[in-house]
Amino acid sequence: MRLQRFTLENLRIEDERSYRHIGLYAELKRALVRDHVTFLVPKPGTPEARWDRALFLNLTFWSPDQPGDVLDSDAIPADVVMHAGWHHVTRRALDALGATASQSPDALLLGESIASAFDLYLVGRLLGHAPDAAFLETQVPAMAEAALQAGMPEDAFEAMLDEVSRDPDKAFEDLRELLFDASTTLVRAPSVEEAAERIARFDTHRFGPLLHHYELSTWILYARAYAKDAGAPDPQVMAVDATIRRADVALDWLEKHWIYGLSGDPGGPDDREVLPR
Repeated sequence: MRLQRFTLENLRIEDERSYRHIGLYAELKRALVRDHVTFLVPKPGTPEARWDRALFLNLTFWSPDQPGDVLDSDAIPADVVMHAGWHHVTRRALDALGATASQSPDALLLGESIASAFDLYLVGRLLGHAPDAAFLETQVPAMAEAALQAGMPEDAFEAMLDEVSRDPDKAFEDLRELLFDASTTLVRAPSVEEAAERIARFDTHRFGPLLHHYELSTWILYARAYAKDAGAPDPQVMAVDATIRRADVALDWLEKHWIYGLSGDPGGPDDREVLPR
């Protein structure tokens, strides 16, 4: 096989020191290790042992039935550990609702919105504590380029980053809602004209200029191709989304009910409520 499955214990994790002040890092890492989540690692010297080939395989052939990020070596950046961790705990939580919930377009898009919004949370946490983190070197310029293309002045982008660093929890939830709302309405757009109308509604959102930084096209095409039912919104997933929105701090709710609530981890809260029924 050109790709081999490795668990996290068999991989070298890069830049962990930048995240030592982020408690969720250890929790998400522990969830991946505990549940034996695997990653696909290419044999050295094969074409798959390249960043561009790994990216292509990740974006094109990801499967909810057999998840596993494709890496370009036996090293994994710490931010990818957390991104994969959020996909895992989201999938596990939705699986608890039943097979149909975990395979609807809304389920796929909820997982993507959570994992991607957490990237912005990381930017906010790292700016003041680990400004030399490798994640910032790639993410901030990419976000700045997307914002510039959307017409956001450079000083406005800098001000937005300052706001994110002051309240990364609020930034996470604002962006999660934007990504989920935009992708779930676009996945059911019947025409390009209707899609143009729908996406324009989000232009005035706080993080609207960042919308095209994310892989919305890939998310939507994948959901349309592989989700089990692209009809009406999934009521179970929409109930989960509504519950997260009502939480005082969305990440606290996710930590309590998804990271600890489904694991039986003795280090977590005693309240074992999992999801709204």
